[in-house]
Amino acid sequence: MDIDWIRNLCLSFPQTTEKIQWGEVLVFKVGGKIHALTVLQPARTWLTFKVSPENFGELTERPGIIPAPYLARAKWVALETKDALPSDELALLLRESYDMVVAKLPRKTREALAAGKPAARRKSRKKPAAKPLSRKLRRKRKKPSR
Repeated sequence: MDIDWIRNLCLSFPQTTEKIQWGEVLVFKVGGKIHALTVLQPARTWLTFKVSPENFGELTERPGIIPAPYLARAKWVALETKDALPSDELALLLRESYDMVVAKLPRKTREALAAGKPAARRKSRKKPAAKPLSRKLRRKRKKPSR
């Protein structure tokens, strides 16, 4: 089990993209949301992914698996060693991570993913800037009395 195996597995999930972020971290996303991270250089942890609350407690009791730094409150775990989990169990957990992230996406994004289309970016709902008042209107305005 190595980075290529993780990469091939994660990219086999529908509409998953990969991107290198934060220097040397390979990030796997679906609909713009992260579902797994792996490092390209030696580090304290080599793979991080989201798990269910039930699995979080059970997995973090195992040797070589810790609550993910900065992400533990959202029930993410980090593997310290490549042999912390058997490959078949890891494959199931990574798919579960993907499925949990997809389930939290907005309905329109999920529908676009199901149709095989890339997720559309949401348009800004900002109101147009107010036009400045003309000189005549500014003069007619009365100042509040004190």
